[in-house]
Amino acid sequence: MDIKRATFITSLPRYGDYEGMGLPEIAIAGKSNVGKSSMINSVCTRSKLAKVSGTPGKTRLLNVFRINDDFHLVDLPGYGFAKVSKSEQLRWSQMMEGYFAESTLLLHVLHLVDIRHEPTGEDCGMNEFLRATGLPFTVIATKADKISRGQWQRHVHVICRSLQVQPWEVIPYSSENGTGRDATLALFSKVCDEEPD
Repeated sequence: MDIKRATFITSLPRYGDYEGMGLPEIAIAGKSNVGKSSMINSVCTRSKLAKVSGTPGKTRLLNVFRINDDFHLVDLPGYGFAKVSKSEQLRWSQMMEGYFAESTLLLHVLHLVDIRHEPTGEDCGMNEFLRATGLPFTVIATKADKISRGQWQRHVHVICRSLQVQPWEVIPYSSENGTGRDATLALFSKVCDEEPD
């Protein structure tokens, strides 16, 4: 897939009607500060499409982006950020669960984890949730530029053991140098091509 046009559509406090709704959806889920916004900007080659912050927990809404006229990318609030109130954490959790329960357009989830660290309990919980709901997902190991390529295999094996996936199913990704972008674009094409009529 060649991304010729990427547009921010809206931010939603809960899933509901939005402009242009009806295209397939691909969601991005991951821990706070895992690099979701940076990945969106990188894969779309638009440096300011999604707001990037050094402060974890910045994404507090469902952010919707239209990619070409092929699908909507839905950026979910980051989970596992401890420095917000319990009520705010609960609200984020309910927002995500509401999205997964209500969207009939969701085809695939990109589950982002940091390649440098063993998946957290929250990461494993998201993985278990995706498996329980039967949603197709792909694990994206972000920040791949932060370790040497020679270390990737060892780190990916740790991720695979925790999240019960195979090494060839994980896409190492770097928003800094574009590693993994082609594989992610190919995944987008595959997901959209497989959309049932």
